[in-house]
Amino acid sequence: MRGLVLAGIGLPLALFLSGCTAVPLTEAGTLTSYSQLSPAKGKFTKSRSFVDGQRLATVRTIAVMPATFSFYAASRIKAEQDRRLVANALDRAVCVALSDKYELVAPGQRADLTVRAVVTDIVPTNKTIAGVSTAVSLGSSLALPVGIPRLPAGLGGLAVEAEAIDRSGSQLAAVVWSKGANSITNNARVSEVGDAYSLAASFGKYFSRILIVGKEPKGPDVSLPSGQRIKSALGGKPKYAACDAFGRSPGLAGVIADKVGAPPQWTDRQR
Repeated sequence: MRGLVLAGIGLPLALFLSGCTAVPLTEAGTLTSYSQLSPAKGKFTKSRSFVDGQRLATVRTIAVMPATFSFYAASRIKAEQDRRLVANALDRAVCVALSDKYELVAPGQRADLTVRAVVTDIVPTNKTIAGVSTAVSLGSSLALPVGIPRLPAGLGGLAVEAEAIDRSGSQLAAVVWSKGANSITNNARVSEVGDAYSLAASFGKYFSRILIVGKEPKGPDVSLPSGQRIKSALGGKPKYAACDAFGRSPGLAGVIADKVGAPPQWTDRQR
């Protein structure tokens, strides 16, 4: 039994160190400027960022434009429905998170700041390997104290660039970001965008945090989620109607689907 416990602890660590997709930072030329971005930082999550915290302090209203795909990123995922899933997950995360501090309005309405994001690269998840990983993980959880994580192969990834511009067209914040899925924190889902879908939400929260605090985040966000974020995460009505344009969170059904490896299309009801 002791050997099984040690195996259950050591194997996940070994898989994490060996199983992580490397996704380079990718510039698609869609930002107003790249000149103010910081040098590249991070190993697993890479980023270059810029933020003008002083000017952000005067912002009250924000409009979130629907995310788009660069030609290269779009060519990596052929199904429009899959691309829309990723874009909606990203926009939803941005809109809901920003609602903690700002008033969110629909695109086209008068806003102090406009946020726009472009997916610059997607590494597709290998659906076959994801299915095998799910079967192995679920099966091992019945026999071992700690379930075996997903196989360190066929992992997906995502790269995004985004910016926030004011009414005059001046850039107040920008980021170029990339992250690959790993064997520990990203559950295998049988979909080409299984990993990109979850990573899109991660990016949305990261970029929103920059805009909320007015500076580059230092370390992970350990703060408790607000009441409106919890409500939205459970599939409830968002604080502002503008966020409803990106659909509601799948809630508990989405959590269960994630655990059993079901495609996000099964539970995410898009607008």
